[in-house]
Amino acid sequence: MPEILITNACFATMTDPAGYGLRDNAGLLVVDDKISWIGDMIDCPDIEAVTHIDCEGRLVTPGLIDCHTHLVYGGDRADEFEQRLEGLSYEDIAARGGGIRSTVTATRETSEAELLRLAKPRFEQLLSEGVTTLEIKSGYGLDSENEIKMLRVAKKLGEQYGVRVMKTFLGAHAVPEQYIGKQDDYISLVCDQMLPQAQHEDLVDAVDVFIESIAFNHAQAQRVFETSKALGLPVKAHAEQLSSLGGAVLAAEFNALSVDHIEYLAEEDVAKLANTVAVLLPGAFYVLGETCLPPIAALRKNDIPIAIATDCNPGSSPLHSILLTMNLACILFGLTPSEALRGVTINAARALGLQNSVGSLQAGKQADLVIWDVEKPSMLAYQIGLNPCAAVMQAGQWRKFPDGGFA
Repeated sequence: MPEILITNACFATMTDPAGYGLRDNAGLLVVDDKISWIGDMIDCPDIEAVTHIDCEGRLVTPGLIDCHTHLVYGGDRADEFEQRLEGLSYEDIAARGGGIRSTVTATRETSEAELLRLAKPRFEQLLSEGVTTLEIKSGYGLDSENEIKMLRVAKKLGEQYGVRVMKTFLGAHAVPEQYIGKQDDYISLVCDQMLPQAQHEDLVDAVDVFIESIAFNHAQAQRVFETSKALGLPVKAHAEQLSSLGGAVLAAEFNALSVDHIEYLAEEDVAKLANTVAVLLPGAFYVLGETCLPPIAALRKNDIPIAIATDCNPGSSPLHSILLTMNLACILFGLTPSEALRGVTINAARALGLQNSVGSLQAGKQADLVIWDVEKPSMLAYQIGLNPCAAVMQAGQWRKFPDGGFA
């Protein structure tokens, strides 16, 4: 594979915990699938066979990472969107048989091949905005056959597009109708059958639980976490989205990769998240019309890494744009543009346990990067509805490159 030298760019390396880690008029050398060197051109190593890319002053960032999605599903929930606008709450809709359970019904009725077909345009939209790594959760099957069906689709998406897809088992997403009032029995099914079977088929990178009054309580979540730990799998949690139940602290006690949503997280509990990542999901906050903000100031004060993600799903966040997610995080949550970019690069990598491989432009990391048709990184969070992605490199290979221009 030829060496590739990228020059005349503004590199947002994302190596600065308080900023972009900018390097102007620098160079970056890719050898095989890795970044071999980045630095001032005067220090560029001697190279022989090289493809030279002059970026003409454009911005280069690490490949973007969407660390929380549910993009494999059947059906839609547009009717519920109307119902919420007419005054019903998320909990009201769930109590009437809507919400997650309605997507479960549709997903169970949809074949694996059809789920793959439906997921592809959602997947491609994220890729078009420079996403090179993403997580996909199960959670709309709620039985072994259909949870595994979803995870197989997630795996196939990664294989067919040559993109890293992290597969998260979310069997404890909602209580199936036949287990209402028998949640402990369902958790036994999750722990004793569903999760071990999914792991046996090599379909699980992490395990998630929805800890909420409409989902699962502490004791049930703890059992899932203990089972995951015994299987050698890291955990994550949907926590404090609709109420304050202490789910984030419980997950942190199990060294969770991330705690996600956390709008109702008590400020006094933030310090207990020292070894995890807070994943904020502004799309769901926006769509559900929430008013309780995550404790952003406390997260900053306690140096808790903040990631952001689309939460792409058919109900609470039908959002398919990582760039719009960045803008929403700034407008709704008060993140700075640099915090937003860290939230979809290095901190998103941490939320998936991938910080040693991707998320920043550093020698030794995988050569996942994006060339943007802008000159400064704040433009990525500032613009709405405009995609300036000019080129994408995935593991040293150009996944997208313009026919003309700066090649």
